[in-house]
Amino acid sequence: MIKLTTVAVLGAVLFLSFSTKKEAIRLVASTDNLPDYYTVKSSQELLAQRKINYPILGKGYLGFKEALAFKESGGDYSVINQFGYLGKYQFGSGTLELVGVYDSLGFLNSPAMQEAAFYANASRNKWILRREIKNYVGKKVNQVLVTESGILAAAHLAGPGNVKKFLRSQGKNSFSDAFGSSISFYMKKFAGYDTSFIEPNRKAKVDLKQLDADFTAYIN
Repeated sequence: MIKLTTVAVLGAVLFLSFSTKKEAIRLVASTDNLPDYYTVKSSQELLAQRKINYPILGKGYLGFKEALAFKESGGDYSVINQFGYLGKYQFGSGTLELVGVYDSLGFLNSPAMQEAAFYANASRNKWILRREIKNYVGKKVNQVLVTESGILAAAHLAGPGNVKKFLRSQGKNSFSDAFGSSISFYMKKFAGYDTSFIEPNRKAKVDLKQLDADFTAYIN
């Protein structure tokens, strides 16, 4: 398990390699040292000036996850809401356990772990919903155009099982969270992102040993 003294260090740049991708995802522990392509800082400046109300990061994986994070928590790694959902992407403890995370406090204090958990959960959901992605993308359900990113965002909100029910019932069997956010809303709001970077993986887990090794390599 990653030590809290390790994961609490802000500004550290981590690299997490997934076995299904040659690319590495650059992870940061604060927004102060973000690389140029990860333009959260400039977006935050625009947000502060009230010129936009969402981060601008393009329509790829980074844009997708940051837009979803902004809706969930304002992009804040340290948030715990009134229902006990944790971090930047507002994970429940049950979902975290599905991707191999059992230390809620360690998770809350580790931006790298949160980013890894988001990818693992999206990868798992993409595998579970692979038939729905194949059969429904490009069609309209409940007057909403279905896209892969919309399906994955809705699965993050409601779980893949509820997304299956929604699609197979043509929107009649829906779901809304405690704040009133619905599957239809998420499918529409997060439509059109390129989420091909996310590989479907039924057994996707957060590799805690690899995270710890990456940080040890960085500080040495």
